[in-house]
Amino acid sequence: MIEALSYEFMQNALIAGLLVSFIAGIMGSLIVVNRMVFLAGGIAHAAYGGIGIAIFTGIPIFLGTSLFAILAALFMAIVTLKQKENIDIFVGLIWAVGMAIGIIFVDLSPGYNVDLMSYLFGSILAVSRDDLVFMGVLFCIIILVLSLWYRQILAVSYDSEYSALSGINIKFFYTLILVLSALSVVIAIKVVGLILVIALLTIPIYIGQSLSSSLLSMMFISGTIASFFTLTGLWFSYTFDLTSGACIILVAAISLMIFMLIKGVK
Repeated sequence: MIEALSYEFMQNALIAGLLVSFIAGIMGSLIVVNRMVFLAGGIAHAAYGGIGIAIFTGIPIFLGTSLFAILAALFMAIVTLKQKENIDIFVGLIWAVGMAIGIIFVDLSPGYNVDLMSYLFGSILAVSRDDLVFMGVLFCIIILVLSLWYRQILAVSYDSEYSALSGINIKFFYTLILVLSALSVVIAIKVVGLILVIALLTIPIYIGQSLSSSLLSMMFISGTIASFFTLTGLWFSYTFDLTSGACIILVAAISLMIFMLIKGVK
């Protein structure tokens, strides 16, 4: 594995794995404490529509997927804030329609023969320098948002009613969390694929939540754990020539079972 780091694609994969892991740790923590896991799953699958549109129009995949995911997140924010009783229906609708749009546009793309499995199950070894720039910018944006509004986000995440009485704009911060979650899902698709992305956004967080005493420590611990899963999965993927996304999630799942066993024994 050490000699493999002399290759540019492995260097890119390593940097991408660390960036995505800490983004997943931060945003996954917010997704879990705000009970947005189902919404994030809907966005992940709806993002396939953006992939199809990007392929059809020839625009960068990240750009097309990000724009589509943001639109899906904004729509979900409007629905969940105004019609909470119909959340399941609308999330299922966005989920199905997004994937259907993606499939149709891929079918309409003449001569397109790239393996779409890389979008379903990830392809971290194919990360480019441009992808790294996108990931780095998103990471900086998330850190900036947390630096500016950590107290407000903390309040909204744990007690929205009190936050509203305190004058905090709940709708704004709820929508902001959803939009950042959508962008996080988009970059995580590059690493583990849209089928497995929710596992990366929840498994490290479950372990991190059990080991932390605050939201901030939960984010850091979850990001560190996600990094371990990603790098270990990447090593297995390279050593045994296996799909990287599947290896990362299997490492995470096995680690979770071991953690729950130890926790149960204690």
